[in-house]
Amino acid sequence: MSRSIFYYFGIALLALCPAAKATTFHFDTAPFAGTNVTSIPGRQIVGGEQFISFSSATDIFSINAGVFGVGAHVNFVNGPAGAIPGDANVVVLETFDNDNNPGTPFGAGQAADLIASRVTAHEAGFFIYFNQSLNLPRLVYSTDLASNTADLQILARMLNLTGAEGQNAMPNITTRNFDITTTPEPSSISMLASFLLASGGFVGVRRIRRGKTQA
Repeated sequence: MSRSIFYYFGIALLALCPAAKATTFHFDTAPFAGTNVTSIPGRQIVGGEQFISFSSATDIFSINAGVFGVGAHVNFVNGPAGAIPGDANVVVLETFDNDNNPGTPFGAGQAADLIASRVTAHEAGFFIYFNQSLNLPRLVYSTDLASNTADLQILARMLNLTGAEGQNAMPNITTRNFDITTTPEPSSISMLASFLLASGGFVGVRRIRRGKTQA
């Protein structure tokens, strides 16, 4: 009898506990905005990223495909550099160093080079790598994942995933954590709204005229 009481008490407590809330991190600002990065020869790496707390179980990176010049399709891969296919455009890199030398920290440029050595499709894309100096993962945009001179924009650093915990969390990031969609331009939305209002008004006028005729 006592076991049954504890059982139902536990079920009641679980029901009262709030479910984990999902957070969507939006990226809809043009990369390199206000800079002349794209006109400078060679690779440029731009910071100014969001500082976030990220959970692979619930959270989503929502990326505006039109703003970043990428397709809405996601060719996702999570693994070491040697496992990256040629058509990948979203990569979670599970290689944490490129030369086994602590004196040359593993940063966005080194990670991008490893990815470029595998990807053959010249198109913009995204990758997550583990930064040795900061000791945490970062989300990065590349203008061309297949090029070792492509410009990079750091989009986010995941402050809660540090050290070994952060490295162990990398395999848990999957395609479900990415939502790459094409959002209509504001002008297009305004035009559509104007068209619908005009259409509605026209139909309304016709109905009024019909009513008067019938009367």
